[in-house]
This record gives sequence, C-alpha cells and structure tokens, in this order.
Amino acid sequence: MHEKKPWLKFYGNVPHELNFPKISMYESVALAVSDFYDRVAYDFMGTKVTYLEFKKQIDQCANALAALGLKKGERVTISMPTSPPGIICFYAVNKLGAIASMIHPLSTESEIEFYCKISKSRFALTMDMWLNTFAPAAKRAGVEKLLICKMQDYLPAHLAKLYWLKAGRKNPKIPTNDPMIVDWKKWVMKTEHPQALRADVNAEDLAVILYSGGTTGTPKGIMLSNYNFVTEGLMCANWVGMNPEYSDVLAMLPIFHGFGLGVCVNTALSNGGKCILVPMFEADLAAKMIKKRPNFMIGVPTLYEALTKSKKFNKSDLSCLFACFSGADTLPRVVKERFEAIVERQGGKGVKLLEGYGLTEAVTAIMAMPMGEYREGSIGIPFSSMLAKVVKKGTTEEAPVGEEGELCLHGPAVMLGYLDQPEETAEVLQKHSDGKIWLHTGDVVSMDNDGFFYFKLREKRMIKSSGMNVYPAQVEGQLYKHEAVDECCVIGIPDVEQVERVKAFVVLKKEFTSKAGPDMAKELITHCRKDLIKWSCPREVEFINEIPKTKVGKIAFTELQKREIERLRAEGKYTGEKAG
Repeated sequence: MHEKKPWLKFYGNVPHELNFPKISMYESVALAVSDFYDRVAYDFMGTKVTYLEFKKQIDQCANALAALGLKKGERVTISMPTSPPGIICFYAVNKLGAIASMIHPLSTESEIEFYCKISKSRFALTMDMWLNTFAPAAKRAGVEKLLICKMQDYLPAHLAKLYWLKAGRKNPKIPTNDPMIVDWKKWVMKTEHPQALRADVNAEDLAVILYSGGTTGTPKGIMLSNYNFVTEGLMCANWVGMNPEYSDVLAMLPIFHGFGLGVCVNTALSNGGKCILVPMFEADLAAKMIKKRPNFMIGVPTLYEALTKSKKFNKSDLSCLFACFSGADTLPRVVKERFEAIVERQGGKGVKLLEGYGLTEAVTAIMAMPMGEYREGSIGIPFSSMLAKVVKKGTTEEAPVGEEGELCLHGPAVMLGYLDQPEETAEVLQKHSDGKIWLHTGDVVSMDNDGFFYFKLREKRMIKSSGMNVYPAQVEGQLYKHEAVDECCVIGIPDVEQVERVKAFVVLKKEFTSKAGPDMAKELITHCRKDLIKWSCPREVEFINEIPKTKVGKIAFTELQKREIERLRAEGKYTGEKAG
C-alpha cells in the first residue's frame, strides 16, 4: 500500500481511507444543523442566518417547488451569484431528489437557451436584473416556471435601501400576469405550502450538472452525484483540519463553478462552518469581508493578485486566517510571495498560500500542498481516498517517476460522465489493468519520489516550438519577476519554421506604461533568457491594456490565440497549424 501511495506518510493523523456516508447533500446539511443549530450558517453582506433558520429556508423553498410540481429526477436551472437564494434553492432542489443545473448569471440569451435545453430544465431561478434576458430564452427552451428574486430582499436594511437607490429601482419589475413568472419572495418564501417530504434518493445518482469552462467550443454538461459532493466536502474538511474553532470560509468564488459550490459553500455548510457569501469578486469588497474573520480563503491566482493590490486588504487585520489555497490555474511565485508577505505583516503568522489542483470532472479540488509543507512548483498530493497517477500519453501505462505524462484520477469525487455524451465520457473514463475506472484529465504533470505532483498545464496549452515542449506557466513566472510586469499571458502562435512561436502579452504597471515599446520588449526577452533555455523565451512581446479572463477569473489564453490566428489570416501568413 505504501508503494502505491508514496504520499501516505504526509497525512499525519488524517485518516487516508475515509468511510463516507451514502447520503444526499441536503441530509449532510441537516446533520450539521443538529450539531450547530445556533451557529451562523451564512453571512450575506451583514445578514446572518443560523443553521436552524437556514434549514427552515431550505424546507420552505422545497415545499414551494413541490407545490409547483417539481418531482424527483427533474431539472432546475439556477443562474445566481453567490447569494442566499442560490444556495437555498440548491439544497431545496436536492431535498426533492431533483437535479440542479448551475449556470453563470451573466450568460447571454443564447447561452441560457442552450443550457436550459440540454439540461431539460422544467424550472429556473434568476434575479430581476436579468429577467428580460432570461425569460425569452427560458420560454424558447421549454422552461415552465421561472422564479425571480431580488438582491435587496437579503441585504440588511441600510444596504437594501442603498442598493435600491443605485441599481434596484432600474431593474425590470416582476410581472404579476405572466403564468410562467413566480415571485420568489412572495410565493416561494412567504406563502404557506404543504410540507414536502425528503425524497428517497440513491446517493450515487445524478444530483448536479456543472459545465466545462473555456472561451471556445461547446461546453459539456458534467454530471455529478450527491456522493461526489459529500465526499469532496469531507475530504476538504479533513485536509485542513476543519473544526468548530476553524471553519469559517470566505466564499468569493461563484456557485456555478465547482470550486465555489463544492469547496467554499458545500464543504463549509456540511461541516458547521460559516459561509461568508461575496456576490461578486471585487478586491476591496473581499477585503471588507475580512472584518467578518474568515479562517479560510480559497481562490484563483488572479483573485489573490488583485487582493495584493487592494489598499483595504493591505491594511486589514489578517490574524483570523488559518489557511489560504489557490487553484484553477498556475500560481505565479511572485503573487504567492507578495500575498504571504502582506498576510504575515498584517497578523497572519505562518499562513501560507498553498497551491492545489482540481477540475470540474471531479467536483473541484482533489489534491493540494499539505499544511506546513512547500515544494517549489508542486500542486501537492491527493486528498484522502483519491488516487492519482501519471500515464504515458495516449496509453494507460504508468509513467516512471519524474517523467511527464497525463494525470489520471480515481476516487469518490470523480464524475458520473458527460451529459448525453457517451462517446466523450468513454474517452475520459477508462478502465485500466487494475480494474478501476480512471479519469483521464488531459493535464500534463510529473510526480517525484515522494508522490508530489507538478503541474505543467493543460496539454492543449503546451507549446511545441522547434520540436521542444514549452510550458507557458514557466515563462509567465519568469516575466512576473520583472519589476515592470503587472500581468502577462504566454501563447504559441503558428509559425512556418518553428511550428509554433512563443509570444508574450504583457500589461505593464502604471509607472512603466510610458515605456511600452521595442526597448521594453527587448528588455523583457533578455530578462527571460537569464533563467530560461532559448526556445522557451518569447520571440515577441506585445503590450496590451488588459489580459482577457474567463468567467471564473482564469486567464483566457485561447482568446488571445484566436486573435492572433485572425490577424495572421488577415495578413496572409496563417500556416494552418493549430496553436496551443
């Protein structure tokens, strides 16, 4: 067993093989209520609700949904920011044995129609500000009932008034004569309905649909079970030693994403923690929420980078912090060091920003750096009960220690498959010679002798330049060391001689913007050549005002690739090779 899991010695007192209960997410929260009924379950901009009150809200919503006719196995689209109605509805849907399809609240009309259609949603929930976009798309997709809530209904009185004056009064009014539209506050949460019983569900049946990210291509629906989420929550809690003294999470990530829903929300609420809900990520707003004394911060690199630049965060009392984790993208060392220095200076003694790894096909985080451990460039070791290995590209054969290959995962967090896409599911969920089903992630990694994994980024992002592998994260890390660089993104663009040519897009810090030009580009290339081999260094640097981001704040490198290919086509220089 030790040979199969070389990382076992790093777990300490944490049980490596956990006995997971076969229960629903609703039952998991209900169990937390029995132990922590008078503790705060969520704090939304100052509105605090105890676990007992939270369960009553969930049950009230479930009663209303059942009265509308929602049945076990049916689908509900939830298109909400990280806010009380979104999580109340999520657990209410789960209580009835229905399936929650989680989508971005800023989705376009065509995207809304697409998501509602492929999920076959009967009902949907969104906010009044998006009514005019959502309603026509939902009607075309066959949605029967559209629940509409208002932000101000869950804000403290003074903030509700301020919100109404600034934005709320401009939002569309909820129609009273449209049989499709249901007023969340009046009919769902305030009207008495017959009590709905908890559905008898198989914990391993489909419970949640999340969608693959990215900026190009058609998103895939990722099917996840109650068991996936319950085990994820327990593994995360065990990993950080979550207990009644250290259990409060700053939930800055969106609930349409596995990272926000699985770690920030479900892990906290399944383990008696306080979920500090932040409806949108804005650095100063997040810094303001630090006053609520969270013990854990979980985010993506761009989020931590923004916090380091926030004057409010730089002045905050950070002694409450116990652990901070970054995932979803490579964490530049300079961002890690800046963040840790601020936390140390502001009272967070010994707190480190630890890197982890996850993907929606396994809910989200499934490995991280152990508490108190640090290895340069490592994403850590697998959580308890998750297995990971490196296989040679295009095979199921395990690669030798230290050799790069594709990361494969096995364990209770691995998805059921892709929604209505059996061929795509079969490509990534494969039975190996050990008889286990392994998830082929498509991510290139290596593993050292102690079982620590090192992420080289997704294979589709790896650049092939003159026959050599170039990893953009490595080049970006070098660029970030230069005093003038604020943000950067490195891509491969088609090239006749090199197949792909390394190009860097750079946002300069304000005090250096006047120096944008050929001399600064040459300086940055020279800077890269100090520590990187020649073929990894940018051949070209372009200065831009802003790096494009995906909806979850990850750098949208594919958007930059698309721009470059369009430019080359316009200039008649496109080689036909696919970049990235």
